[in-house]
Amino acid sequence: MEWKGVMPAITTKFDTHNQLDLDLFNKNLSFQMDSGVDAIVLAGSLGEASTLTQDEKNILTKNTVQYVNDKMPVVVNIAEQSTRQAIKCVEDAEKFGAKGLMVLPPMRYKSGRNETVDFFKSIANSTSLPIMIYNNPVDYGIEVTLGMFDELLKCDNIKAVKESTRDISNVTRLRNSFGSRLKIMTGVDTIALESLLMGADGWIAGLVCAFPMETVAIYKLQEKGKVKEAIEIYRWFLPLLELDINPKLVQNIKLAESILKIGSEYVRLPRKPLSGKERENVLNIINIGIKNRPDLSNYNY
Repeated sequence: MEWKGVMPAITTKFDTHNQLDLDLFNKNLSFQMDSGVDAIVLAGSLGEASTLTQDEKNILTKNTVQYVNDKMPVVVNIAEQSTRQAIKCVEDAEKFGAKGLMVLPPMRYKSGRNETVDFFKSIANSTSLPIMIYNNPVDYGIEVTLGMFDELLKCDNIKAVKESTRDISNVTRLRNSFGSRLKIMTGVDTIALESLLMGADGWIAGLVCAFPMETVAIYKLQEKGKVKEAIEIYRWFLPLLELDINPKLVQNIKLAESILKIGSEYVRLPRKPLSGKERENVLNIINIGIKNRPDLSNYNY
């Protein structure tokens, strides 16, 4: 498990009966793999984790591990309310072939500093799988501070952070504090390139679900020092990337997948597909993006 490159936080596909649509899921998965992504992240916020049963998460894990067939690692998201349930989910992820874990702080309860550290440590001590801590105080109300990471890195299998504080300077703080010991995966699409240029190792991406080739191109170009070319694509991409920093990111991205015929708009209640003026506005952004899509053959990456 290398914490680097582009990792789609892949959406979960449903059919008209509200059941998992593995055929459509695998169609998108194949598109991601063919586009050169480096790993797959399952059952995250974009994957509608809160609406999935544990059995469904296990089905997704088993399916994805079998489908990628060791071509890339599969990372499973752990977002639970209790330490005990989180550890059970970790055991299932390991059982069904996950190669890494993305772990959120406790859900619902706003844990204090020591509680948060103990939560992560308890999970890390329950498994040999490498762990990426998801640090997103904007959406989840709990910040994992530098001091907390100093303690957490005593656990050898805590390897990375999904950096989603929205503070671009935090990439430098993390790098100054921990060097290469803590890998940094940027988790906010709209500051992804900036984060990579400041030293992040990779990108846990959202709009990659619909536009994987462009996402991979940006990553590889900046990796080769071709910053001007990366910026050109990124400037085209930004209106689309802004669909990810929105309460309806799932509906937005699923609409884009649907337009591109690599997904559907089906979501689980309480979410509903976009409608009316809201859908028109998002559709307009997507269609303009598709119309002006850059010719990637003009870029050597």
